[in-house]
Amino acid sequence: MSGFAEPSLEGQDKAAAEARRLAALVVAVGVTCALHVGKLPVAIPVLRGSLGLTLLQAGFLLSLVQLAGMTLGLLVGLMADRLGTRRVMLAGLVLLALGSALGALAPSVNSLLMTRVVEGMGFLMAVLPAPGLLRQRVAHPPTLARALGWWGAYMPLGTALALLLGAPAIQWMGWRWAWLVLAGVSLLAAAALMRWVPGVVSAGQLAGHVPARLWPRLVRTLRAPGPWLVAVAFLLYSGQWLAVVGFLPTIYSQAGYSGAVVGVLSALAAGINMAGNIGAGRLLARGVSPGQILSVAYGAMALGAWVAFAAQGYPVWQYGAVLVFSGVGGLIPGTLFGLAVVLAPSEDTVSTTVGWMQQLSALGQFLGPPLVAGLAMQVGGWHWTWLATGACSLLGTVVAWRLQAAWQTRAVVG
Repeated sequence: MSGFAEPSLEGQDKAAAEARRLAALVVAVGVTCALHVGKLPVAIPVLRGSLGLTLLQAGFLLSLVQLAGMTLGLLVGLMADRLGTRRVMLAGLVLLALGSALGALAPSVNSLLMTRVVEGMGFLMAVLPAPGLLRQRVAHPPTLARALGWWGAYMPLGTALALLLGAPAIQWMGWRWAWLVLAGVSLLAAAALMRWVPGVVSAGQLAGHVPARLWPRLVRTLRAPGPWLVAVAFLLYSGQWLAVVGFLPTIYSQAGYSGAVVGVLSALAAGINMAGNIGAGRLLARGVSPGQILSVAYGAMALGAWVAFAAQGYPVWQYGAVLVFSGVGGLIPGTLFGLAVVLAPSEDTVSTTVGWMQQLSALGQFLGPPLVAGLAMQVGGWHWTWLATGACSLLGTVVAWRLQAAWQTRAVVG
């Protein structure tokens, strides 16, 4: 694959239709997984009352689901390349359901923290192989770019649904029953994937040979600059996004807004991120350079966070800045998923590359919320949050242009 620009329109309609159908199902599965991440923010006020949850513990609850990705993302990517993407995704959905069911029975904060680790492992196994699955089924680069842009929208869409529906659901049935319902949703997603997506073998088997052993593929992946660049770029995005969006319900609740208003405002802030993801796929398919897209997105996140947290006393402007932060920032994951399948060292290291990207992304999400919560506790408010997010965006812009150079080199070689 040499790039994203669309060379011709001939014969693409059928491929595009097939890609849309497959992407729709895969995105739907991803959305059910993202619900487990998004269920926490709206539940934090309830958990603080029922289990005595502190603000710092809330930060770890938000981020602990990423522990598996932070430590095992590369290994799960290797497994998916070796064993097959669909098989690993199915196992992940079952494990995610188990973790959520155990969480519903948790008697204490410590027990709930442990079940989030189980959920994190299931989440990682369920979502990490998805780009590889799409890559195996969609050979046309522009169509693949659009499909990966849609895949990048699974997290904001699922998070937005959880933020919008979570508060009334928890008020109606309690947080424990909400956890059990989501466990059932994950099992239904596994059944749908098994029913409508035929078995998919690994990339190496599709090429007519058994994939290389784990260690050589690991070495090839980590020696190449592309996987490192996309992984660091995702880390610098994911940590600040989850820290800001994850604490929005808490911030607005402290400001005196009602639960319904908090749910709607937080859901819109998370959901608008989906527009950036989808837009990234379209821009890449039309030949816009990834360096330009990423630079604009990181700049918008820096500006949006500064206005949102530093401009006290102007709630409309602050909320508009949050929408810019999340919406334009959504260009980043959509672009990085597209770059990951291009900059993977070889066909049988796509999931391994995505695994490394997921691992550093999870590290960012693990560190971001506790660091921002700790900063807020130290300074007595959220007004200096923009310093942390701005530093991430500045470094992200530097990495963006390194990615641009790597993408251009790969295009020339390809």
